[in-house]
Amino acid sequence: MIKTDYTHIKKRGTIMDLLEIIKALSHENRLRILNLIKDRELCVCEIEYVLDINQSNASRHLNKLKQSNLIIGKKKAQWIYYRINKGLFEKHKFLKNILEKELVKIDFIKKDNQNLKDYLESDISCSDIS
Repeated sequence: MIKTDYTHIKKRGTIMDLLEIIKALSHENRLRILNLIKDRELCVCEIEYVLDINQSNASRHLNKLKQSNLIIGKKKAQWIYYRINKGLFEKHKFLKNILEKELVKIDFIKKDNQNLKDYLESDISCSDIS
């Protein structure tokens, strides 16, 4: 009887998961979305509004982030709210480092943070912008 070693499958799965995460980080809008939701839940319409992107663009990037397990979505009424998957960010410390130390140095991220601050301080709600 031939003994088969399956340890390579587990390792390959981990490597494949990590590659999916890295691919998901490879687009500016996905980094911008992660930055917005690093400290809070936001619905799709809020993400669209703050980043000034259309619904199909936002949905495409949110789907990629969900597929890589970087974010979690939860439906509330007619809206879907997204937040980062904190467990994944704890497992892969480089993700937390990117969000907390690297992204904040980028000009468009600084602008997005100001747009988010302005939005949160306004009286605008999801029902106003959707």
